[in-house]
Amino acid sequence: MTKPTRRNKAMESGEEGFWDRPLLINLVADLLIVFACAALAWAAANALRRLPVFPLRAVVVAGTMDNVTRDQIEQAAKLALTGNFFTIDLDQVRAVFEKLPWVRRAEVRRHWPDTLEMAIEEHVAVARWRRADGETRLVNQDGEVFAAASDQILPTFVGPDGSSALVLDRYREFSAALAGLGRKPETVALSNREAWQMKLDDGLIVELGRDEAKHSLSERVHRFASWYRPALAQAGLSRALVVDMRYPNGFVLRLPPPEQKS
Repeated sequence: MTKPTRRNKAMESGEEGFWDRPLLINLVADLLIVFACAALAWAAANALRRLPVFPLRAVVVAGTMDNVTRDQIEQAAKLALTGNFFTIDLDQVRAVFEKLPWVRRAEVRRHWPDTLEMAIEEHVAVARWRRADGETRLVNQDGEVFAAASDQILPTFVGPDGSSALVLDRYREFSAALAGLGRKPETVALSNREAWQMKLDDGLIVELGRDEAKHSLSERVHRFASWYRPALAQAGLSRALVVDMRYPNGFVLRLPPPEQKS
């Protein structure tokens, strides 16, 4: 007597199992191969990084440096130089050196077989930047604010955050206009209401106000330069503390209070 054959439930339902799907098996196999290759590449890269082959033996720094010291470069190199000639991260090296106080830009490239060549551009300080919180920083020749220590005698800029380049442009304009007087701005300030003020190197404060189409800031400065010396000399008001140039056809002098006789 013949026994009945037991059939698989999947066959009875008409469904195929995983091992009956060659396309799915091939896809999974390909994915496993890709992951395995990636893992091997990662392991090989780490191993290569640790191997004492193609070591970096020298760092050549180009550029004239007046403020960045040798000690700072050596300390930055210790932090940045990890890996060998091929595996070192040039972007990381650049970022580490650009964090040094006086470094504006650093360019790094490999030089076969064991050297890194670096070009460093320093900031050139032209003014001090006084922030609203009282903290003082420096302004470079491009109007960029940076943090560094300096004992140079520099003019002071004051203004809202992000206005340093504008203040530098005005400082240069004011300086050119005052050159014939033998005076120069010691402080140039821009208020939050966009009103300008400058203090000269002799202590005189000049109120310039806001830049307007009818009475521009440039016109006021040139008018001040043409009237300043003869007006003060004729009136005998060389002790003036403030000159207010916000009037379209003239100016107002503010004098110190009279001395009281004992």
